[in-house]
Amino acid sequence: MPGINEVAELAGVSTATVSRALSGNGHVSPATRERVQAAAAELGYVVSSNASSLATGRTKNVGVVTPFLNRWFYGSVVEGAEQALLGHGYDLTLYNLSGGNNERRSVFEHFLLRKRVDAVIAISLELTPNEVNSLIDLGKPIVGIGGPLPGVRTLSIDDVAVARLATEHLLSLGHLAIAHIGGNKAFEVDFHLPTNRRVGYETALEAVGIPVDPELFAAADFTMQGGYNAAKQLFGNPRKRPTAVFAASDEMAIGAMLAARDMGLSVPQDISIMGIDDHELSEFFGLSTVAQYPAEQGRKAVEILMDQLHPGRREKGSLNTPLSFDLVVRSSTARPH
Repeated sequence: MPGINEVAELAGVSTATVSRALSGNGHVSPATRERVQAAAAELGYVVSSNASSLATGRTKNVGVVTPFLNRWFYGSVVEGAEQALLGHGYDLTLYNLSGGNNERRSVFEHFLLRKRVDAVIAISLELTPNEVNSLIDLGKPIVGIGGPLPGVRTLSIDDVAVARLATEHLLSLGHLAIAHIGGNKAFEVDFHLPTNRRVGYETALEAVGIPVDPELFAAADFTMQGGYNAAKQLFGNPRKRPTAVFAASDEMAIGAMLAARDMGLSVPQDISIMGIDDHELSEFFGLSTVAQYPAEQGRKAVEILMDQLHPGRREKGSLNTPLSFDLVVRSSTARPH
């Protein structure tokens, strides 16, 4: 099997240059990098991950920590991050914290601190000061997705503004009795996402003089089944049946659409339904929503990490990067009849 010396000889450079060109660590001109890569490909030379790790102190591995794997949003963020990492020659190790606090402690106090990863992406996790400091003390770059983290590069979405935009769409159509399916403290997750989306909904109503009606709120767990059950409660009260529903996630909104169908209600003739996310099934169901592009969030997080792992690659950005979102109007919302 050819070694680094053969690659250096064929490319006409030093072995140190070959190492920098193939590892991505250190400055090498684009022309030289291409020449080294061509020589390595011609000889069939593959960088030993163990040797590279020993030489650079890097594992070429990024840890991605997520609270769920069985939710579309989190899976989409992970998929976007994985694609971007592969493009940079990095592996991904996934840590799923759905088991609760004991798993979380184990991941942050043992696995991530054993230097098995070069950096960490935390998806929708509000890291404690101790968790952040322990990673920073080891020199591990961190990027958080979902909300601001003190002292950490983050990508965050304004959940209040997202929910307000969704509710304002229903108001613009002329709906006055708008129900909300969202989380309460029992379903609260990091960065208070359910609470913030409920605040956005209530703020939009109050801005046009519509009092918030507690009877038009139903709590759910951000799943289709949860949305289905919550919608049945709202639709089963003929004395105060809403003309529209804003669900804090597309999965709950789709559940609400299925509940309407099972109760003999037509969407949007009898009731308009609005979600958040732009889930992969949303277009199929004709669901109006606010898109927040999770795969792109994963890719952006990787780009920020690469800037930290390879300083000077690009101009350093701000500590927090706001994430974009867009109103997507489909057939599930219309003027009330």
